[in-house]
Amino acid sequence: MMLMRTDPFREFDRLTERLMGTAARPTSMPMDAYREGDTFVVRLDLPGVAPESIDLDVERNVLTVRADRRTAPHGDAEMVIAERPSGTFSRQLFLGETLDTERIEASYDMGVLTLRIPVAEQAKPRKIEISGGGDRRQISG
Repeated sequence: MMLMRTDPFREFDRLTERLMGTAARPTSMPMDAYREGDTFVVRLDLPGVAPESIDLDVERNVLTVRADRRTAPHGDAEMVIAERPSGTFSRQLFLGETLDTERIEASYDMGVLTLRIPVAEQAKPRKIEISGGGDRRQISG
């Protein structure tokens, strides 16, 4: 698998939410990940998050996504219902050695952060020529 294991604490938080009936911490950042040719695409839902509050860091092969969503009432407004999570959201993706972390592209549109992570050139399949006898053949390697 070229892409990732996700944050192991996220599963613990989900279990805690189910057992306690409450959110353990504001970490809701639903994700889809898929391969499209020689690129892995990761899409994260971040509705209501200002693009300037999104922070992406790559250290070694760990990609960390952080975002802030604030929903404080304006002026002297009194909050009656507060169901939308707010605060700092964070998610870590552990990227495989075969992905090119130097060329990650990120875009944010309609509350969805899209990351495009290319497969490293050295990890792509290549043809190897075999010489010998009177003919030459190519095989995939």
